[in-house]
Amino acid sequence: MRRLTKYDVMATYKKRGYKPQTKEEEVKVQEEHSATAEVFSTLDESATKTEEWVSKNQKFILGGIGIIVLVVLGYLGFEQFIQKPKEAEASNEMFFAQQYFNEAVNSTQKDSLYGLALNGADGKYGLLDIIDNYSGTKAANLAQYSSGMAYLNLQKYDEAIKHLQEFKSDDPILGALAKGGIGDAFVQLTQDGEALSYYEKAFEHSDNGFTAPKFLFKAGTLAMQMGDKAKAVKYFNRIKSDFPNSEEGRTIDIYIGKAENL
Repeated sequence: MRRLTKYDVMATYKKRGYKPQTKEEEVKVQEEHSATAEVFSTLDESATKTEEWVSKNQKFILGGIGIIVLVVLGYLGFEQFIQKPKEAEASNEMFFAQQYFNEAVNSTQKDSLYGLALNGADGKYGLLDIIDNYSGTKAANLAQYSSGMAYLNLQKYDEAIKHLQEFKSDDPILGALAKGGIGDAFVQLTQDGEALSYYEKAFEHSDNGFTAPKFLFKAGTLAMQMGDKAKAVKYFNRIKSDFPNSEEGRTIDIYIGKAENL
């Protein structure tokens, strides 16, 4: 589309056939013509400069667009042809390792089953293999959680902390359990300050009726052992007010009394 110039503007005025009736009107019209022409002249100069800049930098502009297109196509290709198949393969491998883990939770032979879950068996990957071979997948992330919990049950507390800290999740249950598991490991390592901090992170992660009272109770009990009366009373009272029907809530008055008498 052709740009308007000051000459087009003047022509437009002429086409309208307007004639000033007085000298004052004539001066006013001339001033308006002059101002309008000046505006269009400025716009015309700016547009010319823009065209010159685009012409001069065309290679760089097209190159930049090309890079953006390649990045987008590369990302889409990575997701479609690499990441999705990798996720599917990792999930298949995870099935066998997770079976051993689930059996260990409900078995009396926990140590051997947790060992199989971690290291694999019969040519199948264990949790640690999945972490190493499928980094960046959802299965590998879940394997960090299961590995941490397995090590916690095997009383290998440093390993438990390492894997649970690598687990990332916004899930209200698993996220809280992972943080609480780290707290349990620090308790066993007699690092009470770190343990209390993770119990607090656990109940702050989610306000659900399963994990929140569980870790509020652990935090209150540990705070009481550490001689922190204020925190113990605070956490026990929150159980009483927010989770009175939870397992911890049924006997919480006893613990409130103990904490207040510290």
